[in-house]
This record gives sequence, structure tokens and C-alpha cells, in this order.
Amino acid sequence: MSFDINRLPYFGSIAQVSGINPAPVSTKQVDTSLHADKFESVNPEKYTSEIMIRKLAESNPEINKIISKAGIRYELNMEDLKPLLEGHCTETRNIAEGIVKNLPFSLENRANIKAIKDAAYLHDIGKVFIPQEILDKNGKLTPEETEIIHKHPELGYELLKNTSIDKKTLNLIRNHHQNAKKNGYPFVDNNFYADLDLQILSLADKYSALTEARPYKRALTREQALTIIRKDVREGKINPLVYNALVNYTDEAALAKLNIG
Repeated sequence: MSFDINRLPYFGSIAQVSGINPAPVSTKQVDTSLHADKFESVNPEKYTSEIMIRKLAESNPEINKIISKAGIRYELNMEDLKPLLEGHCTETRNIAEGIVKNLPFSLENRANIKAIKDAAYLHDIGKVFIPQEILDKNGKLTPEETEIIHKHPELGYELLKNTSIDKKTLNLIRNHHQNAKKNGYPFVDNNFYADLDLQILSLADKYSALTEARPYKRALTREQALTIIRKDVREGKINPLVYNALVNYTDEAALAKLNIG
């Protein structure tokens, strides 16, 4: 079976992935822009300090509008941001890079690895505006709390949109919870297209989230996480080749752990 790699996502038969058993480890080897100098502009970490976040937030009144509409207080949750960046966001970046390296050569060459890695590190920065009691809640979120936490991609986008970060990276941050079926969040119109870079980022984010422990859930195993994600492939949310690249990357990571042990 073949398809046009110039067009993603691929909604063909799931036969390519239905036979994948994720359990065994394979043996596969007004101008509010803030200008920055060339070195700083390529370093996403420069935008994560409290001083910088406050400066960026104060320069964009849209952030206050989103927060007010959500019915939450304006307060920076820096306590949760640092471990989030050092843990989940860094892991998402590593997984995304691993997915890219395991894509077929023709697709690997099309991936914007710089934008993917920067967006992976910054994708959850909007959670700095989400109250700690919601982020760290030990239990199921209420519909109101869920609606609040769903604001973090827009908040992250608005926080960074007047910086030197390129438009591609900004759009990845805004849409990292969207998918090829357009039924994620925030809302997108019919012109929205979940390209290769977005599918890589959203897949890396979901795998990282599933396999880490959080106050409201236990960490899933690699096999459990891949089984859940395989459902997204069947539903047409993720291209099978991107999923296969994740499987191959996690194979390699599991083998590396065995060799270290």
C-alpha cells in the first residue's frame, strides 16, 4: 500500500499498524515585540524566568482577557512551572527528537526539528497561569476545571507571540492538543491542517504524559501507552508512520536501559 508523503495525515487502512505488538522489545538499532540577539533568540529557556514571563504577560492584554473569562485569578504558578519544564517538557522534547530520527528518510527530511524541539520545551508554559490547586488536584477535574486547564495552549501562545519565536513554533504551541480530526482544543476551523510537525509534537506529548505519574494517576507502562495511542491511529488522528517511529524509538530506549542494567 502506498500514499502520498507530501500530504499528511494518511487515513488509509490500519493494516500497517494493526499487526504491531508494542510489548516485545525489537532489536532495531502597538509594537510590543521583544527583540533578542541571535544567540538568545534560539534558546527557548530565556522565556521561562519569572521576570521574563511577567514582562511578556504585561505586554499582552489578551492574556488578562482569557484569564478573566475563565474565572481564575491572575497569579503566576512558578512553583509548578520549573519541575514541569525540567520533567515533562524536556522529556517531550527528547521523545519528539527520537520520533523524528525514526521516521522514514523522506519524512525525516520534511520535519522542522528546531521548531518541534522548541515547541516541545515551551508547549506547556501557559500552565504558569493555571492555579496550582487545579494542576495538582488529586482526583478527577470538574467540567469547569477541565475548561480552565484547556486554556493553557492559548495562554502559552499569547504569552510568546510577541517574542522572536517564529510563527511555526508558536502555532505548534497553540495547537499541541489538536489532531487531524480537529476535535482537540483549542477550537480550529476547517482550514486547520495537522501537519507532520504537529503530529510529532502531540504524539510525544501524549506518550510522555501517559508514562509519567501525576497526582491524579499512576504512570502507565510503555506497552499500555502505545496501546492507547494506537487507538488514535485507528481513528485517523495520527499518521501510522509517525506512530511506527514512536514504537521504534521506544524500542531503542528500552534496549538502552537493558544494556545499562
